[in-house]
Amino acid sequence: MALGQHCAVLQIVGYQNSGKTTLMEKLIAAASEEGARVATIKHHGHGGVPAAVYRKDSQRHEKAGAVIAGVEGAGTLCLTIQQASWELEELVELYQSFRPNMILVEGYKKADYPKVVLIRHQEDVATLQKLTNIICVLYWQNVDLSPFTCPAYSIRKEALYMELLLEKVRN
Repeated sequence: MALGQHCAVLQIVGYQNSGKTTLMEKLIAAASEEGARVATIKHHGHGGVPAAVYRKDSQRHEKAGAVIAGVEGAGTLCLTIQQASWELEELVELYQSFRPNMILVEGYKKADYPKVVLIRHQEDVATLQKLTNIICVLYWQNVDLSPFTCPAYSIRKEALYMELLLEKVRN
């Protein structure tokens, strides 16, 4: 992908313990097997700062006031960038500079990127009314999705939806 081009973004959203991370892992593995450079963004929905990996010197840089602190080793770059808050659009723009083939986002329900919604229970269906740009729903048990017209698949019928999802981010 040439610098300045945008890559596809696909969101995976749902309530806690609905299978978002497992689906993300499967999509990452499948796309990576095809040779894609996959980038991911996860919303830390539990509040507070996510736990950081042990980065002694770069953490010292942060404490000294650096708003961007990084450490690289063996081709792995760990960055910490601090500002008051991040909009998903800002993160996507930042990620684009690394030229991935696709960006998979876990969470950020209110953003307007194409999204897959995981539904565990009938009461979760009400979530659909608050969301935009839904390409499909994956459900754990039979649910009444009327009046929604988007495609819906049992989470257990992976062969039916994986190709659809990969196609959405390939092009």
